[in-house]
Amino acid sequence: MKRTIQVLLGDEARPVGTLHYDVRGARESAAFTYSDEWLAAKDGFALEPGLPLVVGPQFHRKVAQGSIFHAAFADTEPDGWGRRVIQRDHAKRRQSDRKAGRAVDPAPLNAMDFLLTVDDTSRVGALRFRDEAGVLCRAAEPGRRTAPPILELGHLISASRAVELEEETAADLAYLRGRGTSLGGLRPKCTIVDAGSRLALGKFPSVQDERAVTKGEVLAMQLATAAGIHAADTQLVDSDGVPVTVVRRFDRAANGERLMYVSAATLLGVEATDSAEHAYTEIVDALRQHGAAVQEDVEELWRRMAFSILISNFDDHLHNHGFLHADHGLWRLSPAFDINPFPDRTRELKTWISPDTGPEATIAALMSVIAYFKIRPARARAILREVDRAVGGWRKVGLTLGMTAKELEAFAEAFEHPERAAAKRAFAGG
Repeated sequence: MKRTIQVLLGDEARPVGTLHYDVRGARESAAFTYSDEWLAAKDGFALEPGLPLVVGPQFHRKVAQGSIFHAAFADTEPDGWGRRVIQRDHAKRRQSDRKAGRAVDPAPLNAMDFLLTVDDTSRVGALRFRDEAGVLCRAAEPGRRTAPPILELGHLISASRAVELEEETAADLAYLRGRGTSLGGLRPKCTIVDAGSRLALGKFPSVQDERAVTKGEVLAMQLATAAGIHAADTQLVDSDGVPVTVVRRFDRAANGERLMYVSAATLLGVEATDSAEHAYTEIVDALRQHGAAVQEDVEELWRRMAFSILISNFDDHLHNHGFLHADHGLWRLSPAFDINPFPDRTRELKTWISPDTGPEATIAALMSVIAYFKIRPARARAILREVDRAVGGWRKVGLTLGMTAKELEAFAEAFEHPERAAAKRAFAGG
């Protein structure tokens, strides 16, 4: 099977190039070719550092269980939860066809199927795909809204819970189909339209949760804002007693315009399945090469590192950091997202502070890189003081979110630990 898909950019669906996909038995290959018009355009830019502006096809080698597509396209693929919904829906449809005596396609879902199943309205970033018939993928089905309003949270929660419990119906899957997000993770979530008529992400409690995870994320995100971090707007919404995290999509402007987004892994050229350890100092290097406001973003990154250490955010892998295109191939650090307190994890960062510090989530490691980040000691101490002051109010902020004493206590070890005292000694000059 061969597919030739047009790659477009933004709401105006501006042609950028062509994505070629070929499957021969168990072997698959993909290549991308920029259009002559895009290469000649004054405002044309490389979609990622791994796709330079050159003539001719550029192939991507699949590594282990990684994507067959270049990273900029892979960033828009459905995440673990989205793939789960798509696979269940595909299986349910095949069962229905067999029962009805209809022909069943024997071919399993392939990489292109997953890429094109993401809804065009909610696909992450500004990239869009148009198939051989001239249809944007994935176009809305007749009589179906692509991103449901926040008023439908109850229905979304019910359908998502059914999938988690493996009790979903065809109607549940039809409702969720195409609404899977590519913002990462295995937890149940769905694209919605929030109360301000803006595209947002609704994140639901899981049946496996042992603590108030959705409330904990909103707590962390609100503390991040209080700590001076540029974080995604995040609210806690009650849906018939179920606490839902609602994160406004930062890859859409206030007027709804699509903004080009890539993950930090993509900017660094790191495969999703890369088992090597990577460090924040590498992100600094990438910013110095591709950043539109280098020192401002480098300092912001250091502030986020301090915050992660103090709230025990230990899921800070390279796909939980991102960049928005600014202009002419230069990028800005995106608003912070997917920040969560983990009271029960080993105190180690997924992304190391530097190759020398290893995974240790300590203030000593944080302070050891201020010269590399070109942050003066007095400025570093001031930032650390601001972050610690915000984190110190975690119980008060939690109470304003309606968290009970028991729910707060379940997170206590994430916020109260020896590194808090180490931070105070550091910004006091000790």
